[in-house]
Amino acid sequence: MSDFFRNAAELESAGTPFAVVTFVGGRGHLPQEIGAKALVTSEGLLCGTVGGGKVEARAIEEAISMLKSGKTEPVLVNWNLQRDVDMTCGGEMSFLLEVHFPKAWNIVVYGAGHVGQALVRVLAGIECRVTCIDARAEWREKLPAAGNLQVRDWAEPAKYLSTLPASSFHVVITQDHSSDVPILAAIAKHFPETPYVGVIGSATKAGKLRTELAALGVSAEFLEKLRCPIGLPLGENKPGEIAVSIAAQLLQVRGEG
Repeated sequence: MSDFFRNAAELESAGTPFAVVTFVGGRGHLPQEIGAKALVTSEGLLCGTVGGGKVEARAIEEAISMLKSGKTEPVLVNWNLQRDVDMTCGGEMSFLLEVHFPKAWNIVVYGAGHVGQALVRVLAGIECRVTCIDARAEWREKLPAAGNLQVRDWAEPAKYLSTLPASSFHVVITQDHSSDVPILAAIAKHFPETPYVGVIGSATKAGKLRTELAALGVSAEFLEKLRCPIGLPLGENKPGEIAVSIAAQLLQVRGEG
């Protein structure tokens, strides 16, 4: 059970929605003790068990359906194992399904270079959850040990974006233009309604980015919300001051929405 609570805490910290399936009662030959729990994400069973086999698969399927629908009310189900689950053994099992959608301000920072380092340090002192993504070990190791920071070693972030919270703010400060484009295209695909997406760079870079993204099929609505340059117009062109201007803009957008 310690793994269950540890995993639940990690999901909460990461802002990842999850469901808890609890076996609450039954009749006949029961494959699990009452009170057993399973932890489920949109990807499937993470840990725990409520009986295994077809009945557990059915419970997981119901939990995933609730997560995808956004339903927040707990659901109590009672299944006849022969009639409802197509099992050969008789009896009934009841499950309580509870979904949890962590309410937190999630910010994703793509790039742990000079500006990324400074920005993460600013955000570490704010009530938010930060995910910093960079494939370079030497830069990841320089990031601070902050309780609200998760670090991801993703060489191709676009492949994993669907695992991030849908309400995340996205700050793209990678090494160069060529790595920005696939990330932005993936954000447009998975999170077209994101409250904030910004890229570090000049107005010239912004024009080039929009042209390339439009050629990839990114909608005009998304391109219109794309912020480049990012940050409020304050301070000088130094990593620490750029970071403050970006953080200020993030706070401003959060306040507006």
